[in-house]
Amino acid sequence: MAQIIEMPKLSDTMTDGVLVKWLKQEGDAVKSGDMLAEVETDKATMELETFFDGTLVKLFAAAGSRVPIGAALCAIGKPGEKVDTPKLTTDGGGQKTAETPKPAASVAPAPASPISVLPAAISPPPSALAPAGRVKISPLAKKLAAEKGVNPSQITGSGPGGRIVRVDVLAAANAPARGGALFAAGPIQEDKVVPVSNMRGIIAKRLLESKTTIPHFYLDIEVNAAPLLELRAQLNAALEAEGVKLSVNDFILKAAAGALRRVPAVNCSWEGAPSTGSGQAAIRHHGAAHVSFAVAIEDGLITPVIRDTHLKSLFAVSTEAKDLGKRAKTKKLIPAEFTGGTFCVTNLGMLGIDRFCAIINPPNAAILAVGATVKKPVVVNDAIVIGQRMNLTLACDHRVVDGAVGAAYLAALRELLEKPALLLL
Repeated sequence: MAQIIEMPKLSDTMTDGVLVKWLKQEGDAVKSGDMLAEVETDKATMELETFFDGTLVKLFAAAGSRVPIGAALCAIGKPGEKVDTPKLTTDGGGQKTAETPKPAASVAPAPASPISVLPAAISPPPSALAPAGRVKISPLAKKLAAEKGVNPSQITGSGPGGRIVRVDVLAAANAPARGGALFAAGPIQEDKVVPVSNMRGIIAKRLLESKTTIPHFYLDIEVNAAPLLELRAQLNAALEAEGVKLSVNDFILKAAAGALRRVPAVNCSWEGAPSTGSGQAAIRHHGAAHVSFAVAIEDGLITPVIRDTHLKSLFAVSTEAKDLGKRAKTKKLIPAEFTGGTFCVTNLGMLGIDRFCAIINPPNAAILAVGATVKKPVVVNDAIVIGQRMNLTLACDHRVVDGAVGAAYLAALRELLEKPALLLL
């Protein structure tokens, strides 16, 4: 009897997955440990592994298709064996499941697939087209356009009947130096509607849920970043030979965990919603600080988790953050590495953003938004001096964290960042 390989549930938020591509085809012999396909979840691209030996007798899902959890992907059996597509049923909770579920596959992180970027197709002005769709351009202008690397279809002709002439090409070639006039001649990208990816769809759903069901409030403080920057420079210079290079974000991640130890009421999650009849509400208190951090990736973001951040040294946090961040960008994280966080840090300071407010990442009760460190005049001992200041904004779930608790957390965080030697203990 053929073994049915189904779409597995790879995260607590996953409802379906995209079958990116098949690595094996019908009729191929397979053995336990072979990778059958690449599957895109709401967080990463994974490889589907089989635990069976046999022949891939049937593919039930086409490459590029979106497949619900529990739906059949393929069947492995004997050569020539006929297999019908299993039907999906719905359990009492509305979840789609296969009639005869079999735990037949596991997943492993897959290298990110190459992403092809196609140039936007820009329609030329009607006046520059001949009846058959050919660009109307003089021979001299055509030759000049080739020399200048200018696309004639993006030029509006000023000659008779919209014909493109020499001066039009020269104007287009020189347009960028005059403030980008070339880009004003046509659309900035192709006019099209693109279906959202599985990841983008889940991000949209979760952020909408967060913003509409969680009562956010925001607290903002300014931190003296000079001591942190000075200590960071000293440590990096002293340990350069050992390949150590601490980032500002490393200090913030470690300090965020340290502040959670001092104010553990922020390290909590809201559970249950009696207003929707889902059961008794409760607040879960987490015994460990698992700090996650936002990483921008193609078509979205992901939040790798540094587990037990409060127990790890600054240098261990730095090493782990770099490894997780690098693998996150290539979609090589496994689910355990981007789930289970109890607090989140998002940093746009390196992109020049001075301050911003972030949306809470459920089930966390808070998220810290970190802005850029900027030089500005500050008052020290009644004298105006040049200071280095960093803005931090804490978004809190008011069902869990009250204003005084959030303020206490930021005060603890500020002390750790302004006395960064404490982070080395």
